[in-house]
Amino acid sequence: MRKRLSRICFITPDCGDAARVERAVNVALEAGIQWVQYRRKSGTRRQLYHEAKILRDLAGRFGALFIVNDFADIALAVEADGVHIGQDDLPLREARKIMRGKIIGVSTHNLKEALAAEKGGADYIGFGPIFATATKEAGTPKGPGPLVEIKRSIVIPVIAIGGINPFNAAQVFSAGCDGVAASSGIFRGDITANVSDFLYNVTI
Repeated sequence: MRKRLSRICFITPDCGDAARVERAVNVALEAGIQWVQYRRKSGTRRQLYHEAKILRDLAGRFGALFIVNDFADIALAVEADGVHIGQDDLPLREARKIMRGKIIGVSTHNLKEALAAEKGGADYIGFGPIFATATKEAGTPKGPGPLVEIKRSIVIPVIAIGGINPFNAAQVFSAGCDGVAASSGIFRGDITANVSDFLYNVTI
């Protein structure tokens, strides 16, 4: 049975330290995270496969959703729940041929891309960047405002991303998104406290 999306997605940091990432994911899962997205832009495909397999097994022990960023082949190889692709990755139509009934998320940055992702069969979209972020070069921050139009225009879940932390998540949810994705907002500092703030202290 396909797992459901959670309201909080922890995107793993691309810090180049596999052991540190594994510890962080374990702490986040123990604190209540139910959705992990493995994201790494550096390293060999073999490294990515082995790291993804470890994290997939770890997420499985907690019954958490596990998504691989960018690489549909690795997602399939480690039996992930799905893949998340960007605008420059494998086209959505081709990704669906590979992934079949598994979850596919698509990164979007405007209404046109969001509509195309829904029409193309995406299961959800990531939309952003909402706020400034140092995690990746993602363009000019849009603020929460555009989420209102996006939510009004498509029916698939909208996951907001970009500089989101426990202190600004409430205003993002107030704009109507179905969930938020965070990397440094969870990884930086006390992971357990950050997850707790996201899960229990954000007024929605």
